[in-house]
Amino acid sequence: MCGIAGWIAFERDLNGERRTLDAMTATMSCRGPDADGTWTEPRGRAALGHRRLAVIDLAGSTQPMTLDAPAVPLAMVYSGEVYNYRELREELRRRGHVFRSAGDTEVVLRGYLEWGEAVAERLNGMYAFAVWDPRSAKLVMIRDRLGVKPLYYQPTADGVLFGSEPKAILANPLATGTVDLDGLRELFGFVKTPGHAVWAGMREVKPGTVVTVDATGVREHVYWALASQEHTDDRDATVSRVRELLADIVSRQLVADVPLCLLLSGGLDSSAVTALAARQLSLQGDKAHSFSVDFAGQTENYIPDPARPTPDTPYVRDVVAHVGTVHSDIVLDTDSLADPAVRRAVITARDIPAGTGDTDVSLYRLFHAVRQHSAVALSGESADEVFGGYHWHRSLAAQRAGTFPWMSPANGVPSGSQGRDGGVLRPELLQALDLPAYTADRYAEAVAEVEQLPGDDAEARTRRVTSHLGITRFMRMLLDRKDRMSMAVGLEVRVPFCDHRLVEYVHNAPWTLKSFDGREKSLLRAAVRDMLPPSVADRVKSAYPSIQDPGYLTALRQQAKELLVDSGHPVFGLISRPWLEKAVAGETGPAARSGLERSLNLATWLDVHRPRLLLS
Repeated sequence: MCGIAGWIAFERDLNGERRTLDAMTATMSCRGPDADGTWTEPRGRAALGHRRLAVIDLAGSTQPMTLDAPAVPLAMVYSGEVYNYRELREELRRRGHVFRSAGDTEVVLRGYLEWGEAVAERLNGMYAFAVWDPRSAKLVMIRDRLGVKPLYYQPTADGVLFGSEPKAILANPLATGTVDLDGLRELFGFVKTPGHAVWAGMREVKPGTVVTVDATGVREHVYWALASQEHTDDRDATVSRVRELLADIVSRQLVADVPLCLLLSGGLDSSAVTALAARQLSLQGDKAHSFSVDFAGQTENYIPDPARPTPDTPYVRDVVAHVGTVHSDIVLDTDSLADPAVRRAVITARDIPAGTGDTDVSLYRLFHAVRQHSAVALSGESADEVFGGYHWHRSLAAQRAGTFPWMSPANGVPSGSQGRDGGVLRPELLQALDLPAYTADRYAEAVAEVEQLPGDDAEARTRRVTSHLGITRFMRMLLDRKDRMSMAVGLEVRVPFCDHRLVEYVHNAPWTLKSFDGREKSLLRAAVRDMLPPSVADRVKSAYPSIQDPGYLTALRQQAKELLVDSGHPVFGLISRPWLEKAVAGETGPAARSGLERSLNLATWLDVHRPRLLLS
């Protein structure tokens, strides 16, 4: 895993821009703490920067990597992991390629040399990379199918800037750092629109997409999209295929030349990955190491709620005893979660004040602690989106509400809600944003992407749309959070449930199979039940834990009180000062905590990133 950055200019010589390239690359230092490198084409049209987190082939695979193709240097910066690189390397050797390194980086570059942009169709993994091809004077940027690894770009008057994160682009003087109303709509609307980057003029390379840049402009080519196909396997065959795919996926994702671990919550998803990984590692004579997160005193004083009916710790213990991992608990306290310095680190990492309460901060703290022991971790992230684990997957009312089902009144969101921030934002800003209209437009675009099959009845069509929305919209919000929080501390988190083969297969399975036992994620449960303790195999879904200590809300109120003293703070151009005063006084009810978190995140974002806001 790494961080990449670059600058392409067709009308200037970038050989004199080393300082700017270094500044862009330096913003990626957290993503690549082990090494850095830059490269500029002799003619000066291309400048590439790289920060490396060494995971495979530690002594080799340095970047930017170049190959003669022929006589002119083909150059690449690459982030991620390709899990089928060994098979591809053998195929390329048979085609006459001679390798000088042992990792996947050179496989990807030589694959491009052999197959051009079509190399993307042969890759299995999470990746984002950019190739400067002097033969046709073009930059080729490619992102993985599900969007696990990020990649952004911003066209300029004579080329393009790009980077793993917006901050790499913003470090270049050509980037204005502007956020307009459309960016704020994306930020407050609780939707992840493919291609949208929040920052004006900046774009995200869409998942499953190739973006090429030459002197004539920018072009996109989609090499993969979530397709609709008839599912012909019966229940037993489907369960067997899911198990077969998961075993292969986890086995591939255990390859690393550095310490590797499992993130274990005691839920079905992470426990399945842990059990499969532990079995594979034991065949190699190794022990699996696992980590979980908890909050001081919370297990003993747990208060159930609809989203989190049970605490994680007892189930974690059951999995550890059943599977036999070497386990560590990461216990967080209120002070560490409410610390303004940690909030600042989180907002700096994310580039935008997005967030889901204290979970961003607790993920950051968890990953920071795990990084002291391991450089790579496997996670159960995205199983809910793939297998249908959320409440809105089971609610036809939520799915037929004419909006994203996770924002439906049937899912507990008030009708006509102005995003999640209706009470927090200034009324005149809310009016200008018109979030309901923005959300409706994005929903219509997303639904239009879904290919329906002739044999689908009305319910099957609805279910297919819901699955598609979860995978192409909701899941990408969580993947972005996972990437930013883990890479902020130099930890590579792999996501087996995002293997495109599994996603394609399960997406097309009918809901009657996905829920055949009357529960959520029936196919996953059946595929791994024999590997798990009964308590975990039958556990009711419980969301990622959130701190329950009332001291956390007290700390937020105190920080907001201090913010109110600064009457000239630019955050009051976005949020309602009267609302914040009421929240500090305890007069806003259950919405106080999330609103206070949003307000403090926005204030921190304005302090750290200093965006130029265009509110009209």
